[in-house]
Amino acid sequence: MIYTVTLNPALDKTARIPGLTVDAVNRIAELRRDAGGKGINVSKVIQKLGGTSEAVAVLAGDTGRWIAGALSEAGIRVKAFPAEGETRTNLKVIDTVAGTHTDINEPGPAVTDALLDEMLDVLAEEVSAGDAVVLSGSLPAGVDPATYGTWTRTLQAAGARVYLDADGEALVHGLEARPYFTKPNDHELSALVGRELTDVAEVADAARELVAGGVGRVVVSMGGEGAVFATAGETWRASSVKVPVGSTVGAGDSVVAALVYADAEGLPLEDAMRLAMATGAANVMETGTQAAERTAVDALLDRVELTRLA
Repeated sequence: MIYTVTLNPALDKTARIPGLTVDAVNRIAELRRDAGGKGINVSKVIQKLGGTSEAVAVLAGDTGRWIAGALSEAGIRVKAFPAEGETRTNLKVIDTVAGTHTDINEPGPAVTDALLDEMLDVLAEEVSAGDAVVLSGSLPAGVDPATYGTWTRTLQAAGARVYLDADGEALVHGLEARPYFTKPNDHELSALVGRELTDVAEVADAARELVAGGVGRVVVSMGGEGAVFATAGETWRASSVKVPVGSTVGAGDSVVAALVYADAEGLPLEDAMRLAMATGAANVMETGTQAAERTAVDALLDRVELTRLA
């Protein structure tokens, strides 16, 4: 079973505004709403790929209930933990003339240590050997940045594989617990290793450092330059697929979702890499944070180029 954890979910509103002008009245040409947050995005993509997951999330107020309902309607299992206040709403503004994407994100409700402890206890009791748990996204305001490290240790002790996708201190502390998988981008990896990474070879070397430090698999996203995949025995570069951009929000979550799904299906590494890059590209073509259909992903698989680096 795959579990996705979202401690700071959001209702994503995507507004398309032709010719966005600062300090003026702007008219929205198109508006859509999606259940969001990185872990929730992962669950949505897994469902479209043909897999099954359970979305474990802190959901507060009317907005939280809307998100739970939207996920249930999509056929995604939800384990909701209520909190005081209201789940945040994030506004994504796309200027269809300038081609810009601007995110305006709310901070979200307060989450208590007691609630986090309850969530972890419930999840640790539920998982079993061979299950996958995806810990991704920002932590709620005021939460200990070591939270992902604590969760990783506890869930791996319960037999699960932990997939970590975070940044900043939350990523640093999470990596101290040696998760099975992590997916920093090249800038985040530069900060982790304490030096600027200027080319693919340097990114690959730094990714192998994380693997040597105990992380099972490292994927480094490099935007238009593709991604580097590193395991204990192999290092690869996968090309990005050039597609029309609908929305870049959730592209990285799509890559994580595809890799977790590929592991659950027992796909070979090369097939998993192709699926991950094709899934990321297919989702970039969508508007908002809706997940692309599997047919759109499959149509891009042959356009992914793989190069073995080591």
